[in-house]
Amino acid sequence: MVLQSTGMDPYLTVAETLELFGGYYPSPRSPEEIMELVGLTEKADVRVTKLSGGQQRRLDVGVGLAGDPDLLFLDEPTTGFDPGARRSAWDMIKNLAATGKTIFLTTHFMDEAQYLADRVAIIAGGRIIAEGPPETLAGRDSATTIIRFKPGDGVALPGPVMATAREAGELLEFTTANPVHFLHELTGWALAHKVALEGLEVSRPSLEDVYLELTRAGDPDETEIEEEVS
Repeated sequence: MVLQSTGMDPYLTVAETLELFGGYYPSPRSPEEIMELVGLTEKADVRVTKLSGGQQRRLDVGVGLAGDPDLLFLDEPTTGFDPGARRSAWDMIKNLAATGKTIFLTTHFMDEAQYLADRVAIIAGGRIIAEGPPETLAGRDSATTIIRFKPGDGVALPGPVMATAREAGELLEFTTANPVHFLHELTGWALAHKVALEGLEVSRPSLEDVYLELTRAGDPDETEIEEEVS
């Protein structure tokens, strides 16, 4: 189990810390193997107090791996990370899952859950309100598609297209259950009339959209995302 913060001797090196915690288990993983898994091989002889915040979180995960567990719990492991450090942590978690570990991860970042998880559970008010693969959770796979673009000045869009349009700031927004047909008609017209569809964007509801919809009536402070990466 890897909590949001872990107490360890700041004056031990990375290798010494992993060796210390490995000594608590009957069949520990070697410090060298753990450092390679969590990306700290080059920091083996660096004292904990000299590590960056992201490197310390990697060491936290390494300590959690000391006993070679089959199941690893990670509690918000990327809180406070910059974008580069978060991406590195995601790669590390993916690598751990590839070794056959089951990882139970708690996070408030929807993009993290969407990228890492095989299954997601959304908990609100102390109960699970949705569960399943992130791509199908709450019908994401069958939800309508949203298409947006910025119309050019003085350009008259075809009537069938304008009939379903609504304004979203400077953009026009369309919702359709048949995006292939809609885009075929729209882009065919644009090519024929030499019209640039500026900022053309095609998207389905994200996991964050689903989360907000499911928890709209609840207290967001009482809501968690839990995910399993296996």
